[in-house]
Amino acid sequence: QVQLAEAGGTLVQHGESLRLSCVVSGRTSSVYGLGWFRQPPGKEREYVAGVKYFGGRPTYGDSVKGRFIISIDNAKNTAYLEMNNVRPDDTAVYYCGASLSWAASPVVSRYDYWGQGTQVTVSS
Repeated sequence: QVQLAEAGGTLVQHGESLRLSCVVSGRTSSVYGLGWFRQPPGKEREYVAGVKYFGGRPTYGDSVKGRFIISIDNAKNTAYLEMNNVRPDDTAVYYCGASLSWAASPVVSRYDYWGQGTQVTVSS
């Protein structure tokens, strides 16, 4: 079993920055890929960023390329999502997911474990 816990969501102003964290616990050695997704109100969960858990090239969703950065501190078993120049359409619940088989996949069903989510609200 793998457990994930996100933190860092808050209310921010348009153009500001914030960093989300995702602590991974349990059988961390079994995690192959780590991804960040978000779900705006009334919409489906969408891919934000992902990376191979023990090192690899990250990938990003089109709407966040050049603004968001995913990273993982394996010593702390913690993943981060640095969000820069945020916009009102970044408002969503942000989730981290762990995949046992896929690295940096944009497909929700390829993730085996999820955290509870953290709310990010961007005001204009």
